[in-house]
Amino acid sequence: MNRRDFARTAAAASVAPFVVPRHVLGGAGFVAPSDTVVVGVIGAGGMGASNAAPLAMMDDVRIAAIADVDMGVVAQAVERRLASDNPDARQAGAALRDAYASATPYADYREMLAAESGLDAVLVATPDHHHALAALMAMDRGLHVYAQKPLTYTVDESRRLAAKAASTGLVTQMGNQGHSGDDGRRVVEVVRAGVLGKIREVQAWTNRPNGWWPQGVPMPEPAPAPAGLAWDVYLGPNEPMAYRPGIHPFGWRGFVGFGVGSLGDMGAHLVDFPVWALDLPRPSRVETRHTPWGGDREDPATYPLATVTTYRFDAAGPAAGAADPGGAIGMTWYDGGLLPPTPTQAPDGFTLDPNGGVIFVGERGLLIHETYGTNPRFLSNDPALDLGAEAADVPTSLPRVEGGIRAHEANWIRAIQGTEPVSCPFGYGAHLNEIMLLGIAAMSAGQPLAVTSDGAVTNHPDPASVLSRTYRAGWELPA
Repeated sequence: MNRRDFARTAAAASVAPFVVPRHVLGGAGFVAPSDTVVVGVIGAGGMGASNAAPLAMMDDVRIAAIADVDMGVVAQAVERRLASDNPDARQAGAALRDAYASATPYADYREMLAAESGLDAVLVATPDHHHALAALMAMDRGLHVYAQKPLTYTVDESRRLAAKAASTGLVTQMGNQGHSGDDGRRVVEVVRAGVLGKIREVQAWTNRPNGWWPQGVPMPEPAPAPAGLAWDVYLGPNEPMAYRPGIHPFGWRGFVGFGVGSLGDMGAHLVDFPVWALDLPRPSRVETRHTPWGGDREDPATYPLATVTTYRFDAAGPAAGAADPGGAIGMTWYDGGLLPPTPTQAPDGFTLDPNGGVIFVGERGLLIHETYGTNPRFLSNDPALDLGAEAADVPTSLPRVEGGIRAHEANWIRAIQGTEPVSCPFGYGAHLNEIMLLGIAAMSAGQPLAVTSDGAVTNHPDPASVLSRTYRAGWELPA
C-alpha cells in the first residue's frame, strides 16, 4: 500500500476533511523545523498506533516514516479511532491519519533505517521478537529509541540494550506507561518511607491471558497468508515457517518465538513497582511452576495458560530507604487468573482485584494496589495503627511527569529536547525486563535457576539455551 492508497483508506472512515498539520500552516502553534523531533514508527498498528497518536498530536513532532508488515491492519487502527464515540479519540485518530498519510511507508524496518537519513528517533512497537534488533539498529544509527514492553525477547538481548544505551547516551524509554503515573510514584514513596516497616515479601498477579490471547494451545494448521501481510518479514529472526492463523495481528504474545506471555506483558507494569521501590538487584534464585505448555513440550507452540514464578533477592538496594529489611526478599508472580491467598489481616468480604495487583508485605502491615498503582489499600498488623493516615503524611520525594501516565510518549520527546528527565530509560527498563525474563528462562529450563550478582547462571548445563536465542541469517543482532 503506497502513501496515496493509505491516505484514501484511512480517510474513508471519516467524513471529517483532511487536516493539514499546523506546522505546515505556520502561525499559532508553529514550530520551526529545527525544533521538531523527526520520528520513524516501527510497528504502526495496534500498540504502535496507541503510542504514535500522542506524538501525532504534538506540534514539535513529525512522523516521517512508518514500517509495518501489514498496512491494512495499520489503516484499521486509524479507522477505529476515527469511528470512536469519544471525541478525544476521534481527534487523535485524525492526527494519526494525517501523520501516517504524509509518512513514507515501508514493510521492512531494516530498509526504513537504511533509507531515512533525516530521522532523530524511532518508536518500536512490534511483536516482542523484533524489539531488540530494531532498537539496536536504530541506536547504531544514533537515533533515540522508545521501545514497547517487554523491552526484549531474551535476557541476553536485555543486557545488550542496556550496554548500548549506556555507551551512546541516547534518550531511551521503555513503554511501561505506569512508570510515569502519579499513583505508582506515590506507592514507591510510601514504601520507601517505611510506612509498612521492613519489607520481607511481595506478591503480584494478573488475569492475563484469560481470553486476551491464546496460551496452552497447539500450533494452528498452516494456511495461506492474508493478502498484504509480509509474513517473511514478520517472522524476522525466527526460522522460516508457513503462515499460521491466530498469530498475527495480536495472538503472537502467547506464541513461543514471538512473545513472552503474561509475565512479559503485565510484569512490566506490576513487577515495576516492587523493583523500583525496593531497588531490587538481580534475583539469586528463580523458579517457575506452570500448567502444560501448548503443543509438544520439547518444541512448544504456546506458553502455559497459567504460571507461578518465585524470586529470591538477597537484599534490597540502597534506594529502598526505611523499607530495606537488611535481608532476603521473596517475590511471587501469579498469572492466568491465579491469585495470592487472601491476607489473614483482611476483614470479611475483602477481595483482591482479579485483574491484577501487587501486595507489599511489611512488618507493620500490607499495602495492596491495583495495576499502575491505583486504589491503594492498607491492612495493619496492629488495629491501633492507621497506615493510611501515615501514608498521607509522607512527603513527595520523586519528581512527577508532566501529564502523568498519559504522557509517557510526550515525556520521551521532551527528554530528547532536553526539557524533562526521561521517565523509564533502558538503564532501568532493561534491568526490570531482565528480572521478568529470568522467570521465562526458568520456565523454559524446567528447573530453578541460580543467578550470580553479575548475571551468570551457575546450575544449568547450557545457560545460553535459556538466556539467548539463535537468529536467522539477515536478522542477527548488530555487534
